[in-house]
Amino acid sequence: MFRVSGRRIGFWYRVAAVLCKPPLVVLFKRDWHGMEHIPADGGFITAINHNSYLDPLSYAHFQYNTGRVPRFLAKAALFRGGFVGTMLRGTGQIPVYRESTDAANAFRSAVDAINKGECVAFYPEGTLTRDPDMWPMRGKTGAARVALLTKAPVIPVAQWGANEAVPPYAKEKRVRLFPRKTLRVHAGPPVDLSEFYGQEPTAEVLRAATDTIMDAITELLSEVRGEPAPAQRYDRPTRSSTDGPPLPLADEESK
Repeated sequence: MFRVSGRRIGFWYRVAAVLCKPPLVVLFKRDWHGMEHIPADGGFITAINHNSYLDPLSYAHFQYNTGRVPRFLAKAALFRGGFVGTMLRGTGQIPVYRESTDAANAFRSAVDAINKGECVAFYPEGTLTRDPDMWPMRGKTGAARVALLTKAPVIPVAQWGANEAVPPYAKEKRVRLFPRKTLRVHAGPPVDLSEFYGQEPTAEVLRAATDTIMDAITELLSEVRGEPAPAQRYDRPTRSSTDGPPLPLADEESK
């Protein structure tokens, strides 16, 4: 069993790969670029756009094939039981306790994981994009907070194609596997956050660092889609009961 920065791939990650990779390979084409930007060793962060319930699997497939397995932040409720909970615990994912005094523990766990040489994956938008044209929304500041604490590389990742197979919104949830879709996952060079190092992590600094990360993701996605991104990033209204189910793998604003 090979190792990645001192962490074993592990039994449960291999089970997940055995279960998920064959249908992904059979049902979808792949357009992967930028694996050379994934660090060969040491802790790092990936920051990914989110436009489909399928895209965590698409991204995880890409990342697994680089030899550096990601640890996602996931809703704590998903860890409580059943096969999904067993898989999340077994693969070392990080629970997020939303709306509780334990919410900050996820960020401490992320920092600890990065300091141990692991990869932590963030969805900075915190949920499926609500942008009408599925561009990345305004990001939450958790990924930037962890990045400034650790000074770890932040690798932007843009995805497109999963949304064509599994559209993100409730009224469009019909799965569309045929004709066979292409899952595009493109990683870019590390985001330069050095101008923020050493600064007090005020709301303004964290917002500026987050916008820098989101700019890098959006620029990559513009290249993937072959069209210009909108000049202004969508900022979703306050979450309501009509927004649909929350993202299984998500970033949360630090408390």
